[in-house]
Amino acid sequence: MISARLTIDPRFAVGPINRRLFGSFVEHLGRCVYDGIYEPGHPTADAEGFRQDVIDLVSGLGVSAIRYPGGNFVSGFRWEDSVGPKEERPRRLDLAWHSTETNEVGLHEFASWLDKVGSELMLAVNLGTRGTLEALDLLEYSNIRGGTALSDRRVANGRAEPFDVRMWCLGNEMDGPWQLGHRSADDYGKIASQTAKALRQVDPDLELVVCGSSSAHMPTFGEWERVVLTHTYDDVDYISCHAYYEERGGDLGSFLASAVDMDHFIETVVATADHVGAVKGSTKKIDISFDEWNVWYIDRYHGVDKITGVDNWPVAPRLLEDAYSVADAVVFGNLMISLLKHADRVTSASLAQLVNVIAPIMTEPGGPAWKQTTYFPFATTSRLAVGHALEVRLESPTYTTEVYGEVPVLDAVATHDPETGAVALFLVNRDQNESHEVTVDISAMSGLVVTEAVSLWDDDRSAANTLHDTERVGLKPNDSATVEGGRLTVTLPPVSWTAVSLSA
Repeated sequence: MISARLTIDPRFAVGPINRRLFGSFVEHLGRCVYDGIYEPGHPTADAEGFRQDVIDLVSGLGVSAIRYPGGNFVSGFRWEDSVGPKEERPRRLDLAWHSTETNEVGLHEFASWLDKVGSELMLAVNLGTRGTLEALDLLEYSNIRGGTALSDRRVANGRAEPFDVRMWCLGNEMDGPWQLGHRSADDYGKIASQTAKALRQVDPDLELVVCGSSSAHMPTFGEWERVVLTHTYDDVDYISCHAYYEERGGDLGSFLASAVDMDHFIETVVATADHVGAVKGSTKKIDISFDEWNVWYIDRYHGVDKITGVDNWPVAPRLLEDAYSVADAVVFGNLMISLLKHADRVTSASLAQLVNVIAPIMTEPGGPAWKQTTYFPFATTSRLAVGHALEVRLESPTYTTEVYGEVPVLDAVATHDPETGAVALFLVNRDQNESHEVTVDISAMSGLVVTEAVSLWDDDRSAANTLHDTERVGLKPNDSATVEGGRLTVTLPPVSWTAVSLSA
């Protein structure tokens, strides 16, 4: 057995963990909303048509803020369509996903659902086909208590109290040629700055997110961030990052090291933002909203799922319904480790998406809802990662990948709650053949004992939870975790994700 070592010390703090790091994303795409969170005819449906079994699973996931309603969808969205009497709402073509949007679920309904699952609303505004005025109108409708045309319209539509949305995204993926209203960094930076300034005239305390690159592999990456932030640095609080990963060509070794790419992505954006701040002579720091991230087999969409045809506009088609394997979940857990490792600057993140569409939760119309493999690392990390993220001094062997070169076999992050003294450790073993025993120096904190140790792994790395076997994969107790003489030792199976919780 190969061994590795790391040190946990509360003096090595990266930064406080913002609960928004455990956010998610609901877009009007495929069956995420319709036949996902909302199915009026389902046996568990409540009076508003929301599936109670899905509400229970989302609540168990520990999701904080949820970004809505897109995504690519928002760049053609008219928010006015989603309010008022349902029977009067128009059906519209959704050009982003070549579908029909019924608007049966809109702003009021979604806000009500968020109350049921205990999550915060994070709204995106359309800066693709619309602009500053429409964003102001949505803010007035959502956040002004009353006494104006749009706030009174909200009251008349059944919501006396404001939605009080604090976090707003200024468009979506405006660097992408696929985006309705796609424009250059210079043009987008100008409209984002104008819109941000206008929104702040209504409420200076809003938290605003400007669009960064939709991928670190975009040809404009880096320069996009520099130009956009040159326009908006004084107007916004966050710049967004989006990243998706998939196993390509059977190269499992590179896929397992996907978090190396996420680390580099984050650090490059931080460096670019700080460069713009230095040029401006500003002491302000721009944080990162990593508001789309996941494992997503994008090639399947382009090869199989993509809807075409001028007369083919289905309602809630089955799109992007990836079934996640054990290997996918290990990579997914490692991406969460990367987010925590950068908690000083990544203070908001949104798992894309929540139900059915590249999601940790799946449903069948009229049937069950179940947890995908990715559900388990998210729910466990959200529950245990409290307080501050800690830098761990990790000594690990390495291996060679085709995509990323030489990378560590192991990756890890720790968290420490100064109020309770509780410590959590999250680890990944990327080795496809060998277990690794990890020795952790915890001598800086006396009296710690293991209260929980679980791993996600399986001899069949392609195993997944499906409609026909909804509980094939789950967390397993890791009985190897022991503490003795200021040392924690734990054995990590091949291709595995592990969480260890310790308390005094």
